[in-house]
Amino acid sequence: MCGLARTYGFLLFARMITGLFAGVLGSTVFAITTDLFPYQVRGRVMGILQTAFAASSVVGLPLGLSLASRWGWNAPFLLIVAVATLVGVAAMRYLRPIDAHLQLHADRSPLHHFLHTVSMRRYLQGFAASALLATGGFILMPYMSAFLVNNLGIEFGRLPLVYMVTGACSIVAGPLIGRAADVVGKFLVFCFGCVATITMVLIYTPLGVTPLGLVILVNSLLFVGVSSRMISASALISAIPDPADRGSYMSISSSVQQVSGGLAAILGGLIVTETGTGALEHFDVVGYVLVGTTLVTLVMMYFISRRVEGRGAP
Repeated sequence: MCGLARTYGFLLFARMITGLFAGVLGSTVFAITTDLFPYQVRGRVMGILQTAFAASSVVGLPLGLSLASRWGWNAPFLLIVAVATLVGVAAMRYLRPIDAHLQLHADRSPLHHFLHTVSMRRYLQGFAASALLATGGFILMPYMSAFLVNNLGIEFGRLPLVYMVTGACSIVAGPLIGRAADVVGKFLVFCFGCVATITMVLIYTPLGVTPLGLVILVNSLLFVGVSSRMISASALISAIPDPADRGSYMSISSSVQQVSGGLAAILGGLIVTETGTGALEHFDVVGYVLVGTTLVTLVMMYFISRRVEGRGAP
């Protein structure tokens, strides 16, 4: 028992550390992207970044399972170490330093800079919008595999096919969504994503046993709607902070998303229950919560868009 407790403790510690570094890397990537590309083309850049995340999900899951089944559970982790090492060396060798923003302010105290960022009133709305965006995703996504198998009647062995097709659709749609955000307007694309997400959630969450093809179609359309929201929202939110505060703002925003995602998963666990057959009950209620957060976020992003467009995006 003591050995099992130590194992759980180690896994929890490892998850916290990897989550910390993932948040740091994610916020750094978005801050660098915002520094390198002007607001007018930032939608297509965010679309490519989101496409990379979708591709990693599609490739990573089957590859990780294959490595684990052939060489043991620790093989995927060793692969992560190897890839991270190669990427780190390549970044140090070929990427130029991006430090011009450091000359924009004389504040060298991280704590003071943090307090300054969280006290800016116009930043708080962006933090709140980021929190609700994460809430909408994490309240639904953790239960989708169980819902697919136990409620929709999809065989467990077919799940990789569902996720691969869904991920492939996201990979194709991502750059197109980003380009549309730059051409027709980021807020308009966000509106489209909200409408698509609400429509597909209201169709998806009450479903019973459903043919595989229809499940893949609905799932793909749902993820396209979610991608439309995330890509356009990322481009809009990136224009909120001043260049001098961008790194701090993105880091805080990433932390807010992590916390809100965890709270959303807890809330979903309080709502969703499991029957004796394994089927999920009240999954539609989780969908209604997602619809509500989506509508609130839509209103918030309207005001963020007006403010960004009105003052000129940095």
